[in-house]
Amino acid sequence: MNKPLRRIAIFCGLLVLTLLIRDNWIQYAQADALKSHEYNRRVSIERYATPRGDIIVDGKAITGSVATEGTDFKYKRTWKNGEMWAPVTGYASQIVGATQLESLEDGILTGNDDRLFFRNTLDMLTGKKKEGGSVVTTLNAAAQKAAFEGLGDRKGAVAAIDPTTGAILALASTPSYDPSAFAGISTKDSEAFSKLEKAKDKPMLNRALRETYPPGSTFKVVTAAAALESGEVGGIDDKTDTPDPYRLPDTTTDLTNEHGVCKNASLRYALMVSCNTVFAKLADNVGNEKMIEMADKFGFNNPELDTPVRAAESVYPEDNRPQNAMGGIGQASNRATPLQMAMVAAAVANDGKLMKPYMVDQLQASDLETIETTEPEELSQPVSAETAQALQQMMETVVNDPQGTGAKAKIDGVTVGGKTGTAQHGLNNSEKPYAWFISYAKTGDGSSPVAVAVVVEDGAANRDDISGGGLAGPIARDVMKAVINSKK
Repeated sequence: MNKPLRRIAIFCGLLVLTLLIRDNWIQYAQADALKSHEYNRRVSIERYATPRGDIIVDGKAITGSVATEGTDFKYKRTWKNGEMWAPVTGYASQIVGATQLESLEDGILTGNDDRLFFRNTLDMLTGKKKEGGSVVTTLNAAAQKAAFEGLGDRKGAVAAIDPTTGAILALASTPSYDPSAFAGISTKDSEAFSKLEKAKDKPMLNRALRETYPPGSTFKVVTAAAALESGEVGGIDDKTDTPDPYRLPDTTTDLTNEHGVCKNASLRYALMVSCNTVFAKLADNVGNEKMIEMADKFGFNNPELDTPVRAAESVYPEDNRPQNAMGGIGQASNRATPLQMAMVAAAVANDGKLMKPYMVDQLQASDLETIETTEPEELSQPVSAETAQALQQMMETVVNDPQGTGAKAKIDGVTVGGKTGTAQHGLNNSEKPYAWFISYAKTGDGSSPVAVAVVVEDGAANRDDISGGGLAGPIARDVMKAVINSKK
């Protein structure tokens, strides 16, 4: 073979070798990446070729699937009472993807999870179509309804927890949205999603998990816990050495009170009428480091709290003395989600033991075989049982004493502990305050089946009418009643 032909043969051989290497690289090394690539339409077609598995509440599906026309995506997602359940489920849309449980448990719901491999293999051999599994939640339908309807057309959120297990019983956020409105791939679906994204009131924001607020006076429960645990206060009925007004440390600013006679007030009385001066001074006495330590034990400053949906980080920050004093009454840079404040109430109700919040009880295959079960997990022990029981006495006084601010949360035949809060926000307190209420209920056998946190952003209310006891208290009461009645 002459030299030119040999060169051409070698060149062609290299080209063939390159193609073989490239083909094998695509077939094997890049197979998984290409299979799941966002522009691989065949993956999406396969995803929507069968009905999606369901999300279950109280044994009933709150989701479904419906056949579509005019598209190669055969089925799309549907929801029952979509606005009420959207903060729990998230959405599953052919046009924008999925969020929350719909996203996190997508493998189970589509039937593609590796744990379903054996089941899918059997179905393939028998000719049965692949089916998605189910996500069984811990939610209580009656409590969710009470929370959603209680909020009504007001902006706000509710989180309810079983203190003994950490199971989330309700998770409501308003205004909300119907995920069915953009579950498909049509122009109409695209326009609906775009409108929701641009909405001023952010209906797609999960305020129960993903929004942080100044917790206001509800945080005084944490400050009281820090004061008792550190020995700054001997007993809940001992007088505190507190002036009224109280000058914030290192400043010329005097802090005053809205109600009550707070000079040298006891811890019980101070929580009952919500004395700012007492708790600001206690926060300063405890000090920023120990206040952070106590807040951390209740769940603050944890950026990785998964329910399994990731909750926004609630923050009690490192700060100077005057800001730490204000942080002790739930102001300054103190920020919390409604879930976080429900955790505070739950830990108090559970004799000082804080359980990790979770909302998925079981994952099931299409034949109802259990794939995974969530076991309750202790997150921390913020306070001793003795301190927790002292806090319970204080919170129950808030509800039961005629002077208390939480009277509207009373439930006949049930022991209720609570704490109101009216949190200032905006530059120089220019915006209307947030109304807070945290609480727990104890039944006749001494057990505590529910703890609740409610926050209401009521921009339509008169400023003087906004209070945690007035706006948020009745919502918390109705949620607690719903849980208790559902267990009868």
